[in-house]
Amino acid sequence: MYTMRSIKLSDLNPIEVQNYLQHAIAPRPICFASTIDLAGNVNLSPFSFFNLFSSNPPIVVFSPARRVRDNTTKHTLQNVLEVPEVVINMVDYEMVHQSSLASCDYPKDVNEFSKAGFTQQPATLVKPPMVQESKIKLECKVNQVLPLGNEGGAGNLVIAEVLMMHIDESVLDKDGKIDQRKLDLVARLGGNWYSRTNAANLFEVEKPNTRLGIGIDALPPAVRQSKYLTGNHLAQLANVHEWPSINPAFHDDKLKNIIQYFSINPDEMEKELHTYAKRLLEEGKVAEAWQVLLAVE
Repeated sequence: MYTMRSIKLSDLNPIEVQNYLQHAIAPRPICFASTIDLAGNVNLSPFSFFNLFSSNPPIVVFSPARRVRDNTTKHTLQNVLEVPEVVINMVDYEMVHQSSLASCDYPKDVNEFSKAGFTQQPATLVKPPMVQESKIKLECKVNQVLPLGNEGGAGNLVIAEVLMMHIDESVLDKDGKIDQRKLDLVARLGGNWYSRTNAANLFEVEKPNTRLGIGIDALPPAVRQSKYLTGNHLAQLANVHEWPSINPAFHDDKLKNIIQYFSINPDEMEKELHTYAKRLLEEGKVAEAWQVLLAVE
């Protein structure tokens, strides 16, 4: 059991609220937004209040919040109100320090491309330039800006429709699709913390998109109440679409040894079987894990 601390946000000041939320709601993708004002001044700034909200139409939303310290608005917000266009440049590990540098509060006539050492690249459909060094760039028109409040920390939802994507071929697979393992994206956490999503820390979770999993409530009681299998393990087992049956052709020396050496002690055998099934599940071998668990059913 966890020992929980309950915090009523209305009892906190805005800085404390921001701290708790930004640490807890993470990791957050980074919208590295390039914008332009009517006078032609270019701005480049990162925002971690950002995500994809629709694919048809293709809509992304980011929020340049009012500054908590003095309730001022950011140049990005001012720019998209003047020129409702934006390029969202995705941030990978190779450019994370530069993108952070671009978050400095430079004066409006200062170009963060120069300050952060990025190269301006003309967009094809919108006025703001793209970051040449970014491996994925989204040209967007701004459909709406929705203010959420007037106090420091209040967000302003910039609802943007993606018109054009530019994708570096180095992050594509042989079928021309984005290979998640090649992107090396970074994301924001709380305070100074970031996370990195590269091949070493990625994992897959099979989605029951078209067929229903049998559900944890349908698992045998001995499995469902296991001391050795976690909720994640049970969910893997319960994601099968029909009740598994014993496969006579399944052969596993470790399973054979467990049954041979622990059959006289049911509790020890259950421990060994569940521990072995756990290992198989962590290797993504769901069918094999089921065969292990069915061995003594």
